[in-house]
Amino acid sequence: MESRWDDEAAAAHPGPIGECVYCTRLIGSDPSLVLHGGGNSSVKAPVDDLTGRSIDAIHVKGSGWDMATIEAPGLAPLHLPRLLELLELDALSDPDMMRELSAAKLDPGAPNPSVESLLHAYLPHRAVQHSHADAIISLTNLANGPEVVREVYGDDVVVVPYVMPGFDLARAVREAWPAESHPGTVGMVLLNHGLFTFGDDSRTAYLRHLELISRAEAWLAREAPPTGDGEPEPPELPRPALVELAELRRVMSAVAGRPLVVQRDASPAARRFATRADVGSLATRGPLTPDHVIRTKRVPLVGRDVRGFAAEYEAYVERNRHRARTELTPLDPAPRVVIDPELGVLTAGPTVADARIASDIYRHTIAVLERSEDHLGGYVALPEGDLFDLEYWDLEQAKLAK
Repeated sequence: MESRWDDEAAAAHPGPIGECVYCTRLIGSDPSLVLHGGGNSSVKAPVDDLTGRSIDAIHVKGSGWDMATIEAPGLAPLHLPRLLELLELDALSDPDMMRELSAAKLDPGAPNPSVESLLHAYLPHRAVQHSHADAIISLTNLANGPEVVREVYGDDVVVVPYVMPGFDLARAVREAWPAESHPGTVGMVLLNHGLFTFGDDSRTAYLRHLELISRAEAWLAREAPPTGDGEPEPPELPRPALVELAELRRVMSAVAGRPLVVQRDASPAARRFATRADVGSLATRGPLTPDHVIRTKRVPLVGRDVRGFAAEYEAYVERNRHRARTELTPLDPAPRVVIDPELGVLTAGPTVADARIASDIYRHTIAVLERSEDHLGGYVALPEGDLFDLEYWDLEQAKLAK
């Protein structure tokens, strides 16, 4: 992975906050690293208040800002000592954590900070960059993922088993860091989640990010050439009658209880995937990272039995209802991804943008699924319960109540 750092462009973003914005954009504009609001970044830099007093602060990417287009106001300034105090607590619910983070803002007009702000605060580095890079997920979402990560990186990174984002993850990192880190540590791999890199400045964190991803890509190129390389294109799918697509969309919308927009992908990669003999097993193992369930649901529908999918989705909710941290409001049970050997890959959402986002995510999902399954011993996702925890996170449920 080549650096896109440009001295002239960087000069237009002076100071530690400007440099953080510039590096965040570099990572955010690469869809192999983050998609549609994923990832985050931070920089520790003091803030002078109205009295001239210097306050220790950390500036963390705020919610609602995309890494690809972020501006300086998208970094929320937080009172760093207060965040470190919160990490001393034995337990803290995520809603209470978000209230504390909001109270720690040094600018009341700043956006709500990332749910991973406490993790950023704990890391003993001035600058931090975080992504959900495809290459990293390709290493971690394997039966022997931890061993592969160690093979690729040795002790250059701290490795943390999957923990749900929020206070629990910050505490898990706080517990793992003293035992695993050393002066030469340049990154941290969160299994089934992504990559963190850090340094004295954002440029260093960015370059370390690329270096670690390049090592993953080199290992993958050697061990697992992408599925389809050098193979003839799969045959064209039959052109579906518009009435077939319209009927499928009608049933999906009826199950969702609202109109859905449906988008079709009949690209060579989608055609090859949709016609695999094992697509029913491979496609239904789970998403690359848990946050994708918000856009794609836990698994796609394979075939066209929308009502059967809805019944299984409702059963999944009931199986896991006891895990909810607050009173549960079920989401609609309609699929957001449909895989059919004649139609290809369809994605759905309440808006065109939602359907497109699901399509972008699933295009990357296909590449990782096939590479892992065909060359690396098989793709492994998180257990159903962990995915439910993210899909029905109390922070997500709170949005439904607004």
